[in-house]
Amino acid sequence: MSPQALLKRFYAAFATLDARTMQSCYAPHAQFEDPLFVLQGSDQIGAMWQMVCQTIRNGGQAVWRLETSEVEAAGGERGSARWEARYRSGAAGRMVHNVVAAQFTFEDGLIATHSESYDFWRWSRQALGSTGLMMGWSPMLRNQVRRQAQGKLQRFLAHRAAATPH
Repeated sequence: MSPQALLKRFYAAFATLDARTMQSCYAPHAQFEDPLFVLQGSDQIGAMWQMVCQTIRNGGQAVWRLETSEVEAAGGERGSARWEARYRSGAAGRMVHNVVAAQFTFEDGLIATHSESYDFWRWSRQALGSTGLMMGWSPMLRNQVRRQAQGKLQRFLAHRAAATPH
């Protein structure tokens, strides 16, 4: 599969909240980084996407929207995409519109590295309300949200491991 087709498959799966297909797009030793996570390996990355998809399903799948644009893969080695997500965030159910720039590298027809960037302050104002408005620019809030997200992923992984028959 070409890198361009792989990215289209990845984002089509994301649009339908299909974390299993998303995970299958990553090389076993892939790396992922965004403002909240630094992850190693397709298992960790897949678990993060599974958690994200499950959270969206539980929090308002009816309002979930994903739009992708500028999906490009140059020479089979590097790729990029721009995506916009609209969803409900957290217990308060605030509507969020996040605009993300993604960069990729590929190896053996799979994603080897995936990094995403977005305006954390813009996101935090929407997702966290007044706290994000007043403190979203600060490294302190960013680090706190990062720790909470990492903790949530660790609890998700522990719960998943406990639910899996040995």
